[in-house]
Amino acid sequence: MSTARVRTIGLHIADVLGRYVEAIPDGQGLTLLDEIKLTVAGTAAAPAVNLARLGVPIATTGVVGEDALGQFVRDQMTHEGVDVSGLRASGDAPTSASMLNIRRDGSRPALHVVGANGHITPDDLGEEILEGIEHVHLGGVGLMPGIDGDASVEFLRRVKDRGITVTVDLLPTDGGESDHAALDPILPLIDYILPSDDDSLLLTGADTYADAARWFLDRGVGTAIITLGAEGVSISTKDSIDVRYPTTTVDVVDTTGCGDAFAAGFIRGLLDGEPVAEAARLGMACGSLVATGLGSDAGLESYEQANAFRKQIPAA
Repeated sequence: MSTARVRTIGLHIADVLGRYVEAIPDGQGLTLLDEIKLTVAGTAAAPAVNLARLGVPIATTGVVGEDALGQFVRDQMTHEGVDVSGLRASGDAPTSASMLNIRRDGSRPALHVVGANGHITPDDLGEEILEGIEHVHLGGVGLMPGIDGDASVEFLRRVKDRGITVTVDLLPTDGGESDHAALDPILPLIDYILPSDDDSLLLTGADTYADAARWFLDRGVGTAIITLGAEGVSISTKDSIDVRYPTTTVDVVDTTGCGDAFAAGFIRGLLDGEPVAEAARLGMACGSLVATGLGSDAGLESYEQANAFRKQIPAA
C-alpha cells in the first residue's frame, strides 16, 4: 500500500525543449541550438516530481501511452521517488507530448499532442487512490474530457468527505462554455485555486485580479491564489482581497513548469502547517529556482535548497 501523503491527478506530458529559438528555418534549413532536453512535465506530473524533491511522499494518477515516451515518463518519475502505480498505460493513444521552442526571454511557444491525457476516466478515480492521502492536487482542469465536469464533482465530494485538502490548477482554452463546464461545478469543492494571471482574467472576464479573485470566491472557492510571474502572487479570501506578495529577481532561462513548481512548494508549506502567505513564499522560491534552468525539472533540487532560497524573498 502507498505511503503517500499527497496525490496529484491529471496531466502527464513528455516535453522536448530547445533553446534558444529565434526563428524556425525555412524549408529544410538547419538552426543550431545550445541545448535540447527531454523532461517530465504536465500539471500533475511536474508537481509530483517537485514534491518528491521537496521530501514529500507522493503518488500520481493519470494515463500515458504504451510507447517510448510513456515509458520515459513512468521511469523518470519512479527514479525521482514518485509512486506511479496509479499512472496507467493505454494503447489507445500516444503519450501526451509538447515541443517547446524557448526564446531568450524565457517565453515558450508550444506544439502539443493531447494524446493519452484525454483518456483519464472515472475508473481511474477509485477509493483506493485516497487511502492515507492528506492532500489532492487536481491539475489540468479543462483538458481532461474523460473526468471534467460531473466525474470530478463526484470524486472531489468523496475527497472532501475524507477531510482531504484540495488544490486545483487549470488549463483553459478560450474561457468559453467548455472551460466553464469543466470548472464551475467543482468550484465549491476547492480549498485553494492556483490560476495564472492570464488564466484568471480569461476565465472570469474580469479586468483586475481583485475582481477575478472575487469571481472565484463568490462561487465557493476557499482561497484564490493568482500567480503573477515576476510580480509574485495575489492571495484572496472572503476577508482579504488581492493582497500582493512580491518575489525576487532571477536570471530566467525558461518559464516552463514554474506554476507547477509553485504548486509543489505551496503544498509542502501547507503540509508543514505554515500560514498561507508563508507557504506561498516557499512556492515562489520553487518557481524561481525552476526558471533558472531548462524544463519543468530544472533548478529545484531539495527542500533545504528551496527553503534557503525562500530567505531571499520578501517576508510575508
